Amino acid sequence: MEELDLEELVEVEEEIGTEDPRDLIVYNDDFNTFEHVIQTLIKVCKHDAHQAEQCTYLIHYKGKCAVKKGIYEELKPMREGISDAGIKAAIL
Repeated sequence: MEELDLEELVEVEEEIGTEDPRDLIVYNDDFNTFEHVIQTLIKVCKHDAHQAEQCTYLIHYKGKCAVKKGIYEELKPMREGISDAGIKAAIL
């Protein structure tokens, strides 16, 4: 239940000031593989292989990485695609 409350809070925060540039943040976890995260960033964010690999290393070693910058409307479908792949992401 606690996880759901955090997710609802992020949803509300994401909708405020939708025209300002935002960051799409991907968070580290203990169950997704490097390859899965890399392939998801290539598919969803249109990263090239090198960019996706670098972001994945940052996610792993720093705990999170801003994988895209843009307005909310552009980032929302990417966040949903990443989340649908089982990877935690938020627009901040």
